[in-house]
Amino acid sequence: MSEKRYNWTKEEILEIYNKPMMELLYDAATIHRENHDPNTVQVSTLLSIKTGGCPEDCGYCPQAARYHTGLEGNDLMTVPHVKAQALRAKASGSSRVCMGAAWRNVKDGPEFDQVLEMVRTINKLDMEVCCTLGMITENQAKRLAEAGLYAYNHNLDTSEDYYKDVISTRAFEDRLDTISNVRKTNVTVCSGGIIGMGEKLEDRAGMLVALASLNPQPESTPINALVAVEGTPMEDIEPIAIWDMLRMVATTRIVMPETQVRLSAGRTEMSREGQAMCFFAGANSIFAGDKLLTTPNPDVNDDMEMFKLLGLNPQKPFTKVSQPKTVEAQDSEFQTLGEKPRWTRPGHTIERNETAKAKAKLS
Repeated sequence: MSEKRYNWTKEEILEIYNKPMMELLYDAATIHRENHDPNTVQVSTLLSIKTGGCPEDCGYCPQAARYHTGLEGNDLMTVPHVKAQALRAKASGSSRVCMGAAWRNVKDGPEFDQVLEMVRTINKLDMEVCCTLGMITENQAKRLAEAGLYAYNHNLDTSEDYYKDVISTRAFEDRLDTISNVRKTNVTVCSGGIIGMGEKLEDRAGMLVALASLNPQPESTPINALVAVEGTPMEDIEPIAIWDMLRMVATTRIVMPETQVRLSAGRTEMSREGQAMCFFAGANSIFAGDKLLTTPNPDVNDDMEMFKLLGLNPQKPFTKVSQPKTVEAQDSEFQTLGEKPRWTRPGHTIERNETAKAKAKLS
């Protein structure tokens, strides 16, 4: 029932997604138990190491410099600050620290060197380290791997068809190229997307086709519900129903049986009962902490109380993949190349993004 496949079609995935709810949940829960401990959930802490000022025009994102969202930005954090945050996360039960920087792509230089030192520092704390820094080259991926990076996050966001209605400053193919560069190392891949951005069900299925077609499939797939932020082009979109999230989690579990499915943004809008059903349907990872980069998240103490109620246990680090070794900077095999890759700029415009940009200029 849970045989891993890489040739799912959109029609097959839609058929699964639209099953009667009880049948869908039963199938997903069965596959979940065949491949995972149903009472163990991986807990990650997401840390924004560089906030705001991003040059991209993602319609959902308050970090885009062109929109006026009242976001208070910050420069790149220091290594000691990041270490202190990682120790706090470890003490609260997290096994992974995910560091996010509001960059279009990584640029060789002092800031990237600083991020590499952050990776070394956290790996030495016996925690999994994940980064989401935008597009990266093969050499940059190898330098991150050498520093001890456990996972690299690069979400597809949505289907290839709907992508052009969300973002105009980069192409869907750039996402796949970055994942391909990561796959040339021993770093695991974390890639998922967002639902509730006005997409069709066919787009949700299309995103899963793209993710499931990757070989290997992502080790981790975050499923986010859009958190509509005032000032972004998607500020007026209503939150999706819990049933949409349940169907998406369950379908993802069936299509990618071995992947850890992360219940990500939007949990503040979900009841404990709704989250419990998502865990039953195959979600086995969450972000803990009161903020996900820039949007609200449940308090970690509330999450631990929920875990206790449900009999869930936090997953220990390096359960799925062994801990990578850290190579110190002075012993590095891969050096900075000063690369200036030509990542795609499609050039089309998105009306609602342009409207939000014009509105920001008047603020």
